[in-house]
Amino acid sequence: MSSKRPSPGNRPIDVLLVEDNPGDVRLTAEALRESGADVCLHVVDDGEKALEFLRRLGAYRDAPRPQVVLLDLNLPRMHGRAVLDSVKTDPLLRRIPVIVVTGERSREQVLASYEHHANAFVSKPTDSTEFMSMVKTFEEFWLNSAVLPGE
Repeated sequence: MSSKRPSPGNRPIDVLLVEDNPGDVRLTAEALRESGADVCLHVVDDGEKALEFLRRLGAYRDAPRPQVVLLDLNLPRMHGRAVLDSVKTDPLLRRIPVIVVTGERSREQVLASYEHHANAFVSKPTDSTEFMSMVKTFEEFWLNSAVLPGE
């Protein structure tokens, strides 16, 4: 049994999803909606847009600072690991938890993600039911149990 904690300042928790697969975006949004999580999901579809969003540049100058980032590795324009490096070496961004959520499953990818300071590494399930379960598990821990730095 889980109890939903109140959002900081009675505002939804801002989550940035960096994902170029529309199906995975849809499943993530659907799972969060079904869970009843008080989340405002922001989505960008490549690594360069992710950094623009996080740094509030260009079209994203009014973007909120997310409390959590869900990051795919295989992205157009800039690989997810380069995004992770940029986030974790930026004094304004490095405290934001970054969860790598990717189809990659090799030991090398896992180790490299943690060496680049990922806060967690999750392999995307290929089955939609398992994918929904993974998102709900993320929500239970990161949004209901963990104390996030932006709170």
